[in-house]
Amino acid sequence: MDDLCSLPATRLAQLIRGRQASATEVVGAHLRRIEAVNPRINAVVQLRAEAALKQASAADAAIARGDAIGPLHGVPFTVKDWIETSDLICVAGFEERRSYVPKRDATAVARMRAAGAILLGKTNVNDGSPVYARPNNPHDLDRSPGASSSGEAAIIAAGGSPLGIASDSGGSIRWPAHCCGVAALKPTSGLVPNTGHFPRIGAMSDPRTAIGPMARSIGDLALALPIIAGPDGRDAGVVPMPIGDMAAVKAKGLRVAHYTRMPDATPSPETVAATEAAARALEAAGARVSEARPPRLEESLPITLSYWRRPSSVSWSRWMPSGEAKLSGEDVERHLFEWERFRRYMVLFMEDYDVIVCPVAADAAPPHGPVPVENWLYTLPYSLTGQPVAVVRAGTSAEGLPIGVQVVARSWRDDIALAAAAVVERALGPWPASAVAGD
Repeated sequence: MDDLCSLPATRLAQLIRGRQASATEVVGAHLRRIEAVNPRINAVVQLRAEAALKQASAADAAIARGDAIGPLHGVPFTVKDWIETSDLICVAGFEERRSYVPKRDATAVARMRAAGAILLGKTNVNDGSPVYARPNNPHDLDRSPGASSSGEAAIIAAGGSPLGIASDSGGSIRWPAHCCGVAALKPTSGLVPNTGHFPRIGAMSDPRTAIGPMARSIGDLALALPIIAGPDGRDAGVVPMPIGDMAAVKAKGLRVAHYTRMPDATPSPETVAATEAAARALEAAGARVSEARPPRLEESLPITLSYWRRPSSVSWSRWMPSGEAKLSGEDVERHLFEWERFRRYMVLFMEDYDVIVCPVAADAAPPHGPVPVENWLYTLPYSLTGQPVAVVRAGTSAEGLPIGVQVVARSWRDDIALAAAAVVERALGPWPASAVAGD
């Protein structure tokens, strides 16, 4: 694998700005890596190689002229296929959309391009799509790369992309990041516009869904977040909140709660060890760490299932057992009350803590096959509360698979989640790049 394909996006941007590497070299290296690994992992489903190389050449010419450049000038990136791009088909897992090309980019994609990033292509989603075959985990081709931002996590882990844009409604950024061993952020709900996401959702219809970055390092997430965040005049649920500087957050004095056990979920010994290692890393950096778990976490699953059953113009039937009855209006009102109560309990808990550290899932990436809904017990609570969650690798399973942890902060303190995750990354990493079977 080319050395350029193992560097974080922050370093690639520095090399391009400093003329130590050209955008053409960086983009070309990643395209060659995709060509080498994609037949085995099936992560990239739409590729714009010729257009990307043409844009890379233009990016190099701009630097030669001394033009003003953006923070991601010449850096390649990829996008989950649920997020619209104006020059690539957006299937989003539906046969009916096999030839659908959106008229405009999703806001997050447009902002990445405006910052100088170069789109390589669209990535697969592990949702039983009739259009594309399933993606594979680069660490073990017989295992799942997670869902639903599966292709995004897989291609980053395999060295084919340094940075990606994905989405998370119940763990769809976090679980793939854990399965594939990459860094990721589910931002605070309402920080990044969901404009251009499919299904088309908004703050009222689905306050759980958040578009966020996936990358090779926590620093890359901190670079991408302010680029894609902020109101766009189209998503009415976005709040114009400032984003704090991760570098200004000090670990010393942070109040950290950590837990591993959940009702109906038994974590593996390696998952427990990884979570405790992350907590100890923060403690060594000066944080005040204690074992504590937010109350009523077990309610997150029935609340989420009730949300999926509600009458809606958005069909969630593919995630529901066949024959599930939809809820009446009275039921919906009752479950919205339960959701709001759940959020209040979390707010009260966070009065005593700045950070929560916990598993992403009970175990490492499972073999391909149906995923029980209990798999989401660790991630669902923080979708319902809308809190920011960073995922960072903190360990390895007995089979040699990556194990990530969630680093949760209060809403609008994405900087704290990223800063705490960066402490864990520095203490426990760096981890070896994924060697895809056959390399």
